[in-house]
Amino acid sequence: MMTSEQEFLAFMEGHGFACQRLEHPAVFTCAEADLHHAGVEAVSTKNLFLCDKKARRFFLAVTACEKTVKLDDLAVQLGVSHLRFGSEETLLRLLGVTRGSVTMMGLANDTAHQVELWIDAEIWQGEHFLSHPLVNTATLVLSKAELERFFEVTGHAPHFFNNKGDQA
Repeated sequence: MMTSEQEFLAFMEGHGFACQRLEHPAVFTCAEADLHHAGVEAVSTKNLFLCDKKARRFFLAVTACEKTVKLDDLAVQLGVSHLRFGSEETLLRLLGVTRGSVTMMGLANDTAHQVELWIDAEIWQGEHFLSHPLVNTATLVLSKAELERFFEVTGHAPHFFNNKGDQA
């Protein structure tokens, strides 16, 4: 389990990933994060760590910061009766991150493949994506091709959902 940004960046370098790193103060919301990468042409992602009612299935749902996600609608698409946010303990155990740092990059820690990756189909049209490197004091800019390769390396094939959620 990688627990630091340095370990994660070493993982990325070891696999030859190309990305840009933007350092900034700790951010806990999309609005705060957006202040530190203004002008960067990339999808600013919102990442939701979710589980089913009995916490038997876990999901990382990714959409754009400016969109909301209706959990009832998403539950139908994921094939579960109810979705809720996963616990802080489970988030740390499965993805190695805490609230405020939830990121697609945490999938590198999910070596048992317990977390299903679900991406908003609309945002997947983007060419570059923003994602925290396990901490909320930096943001990585990754091309779609590098992100696809990251998912291959970590063994997390993305599933796609249609997010009809309102613009925030």
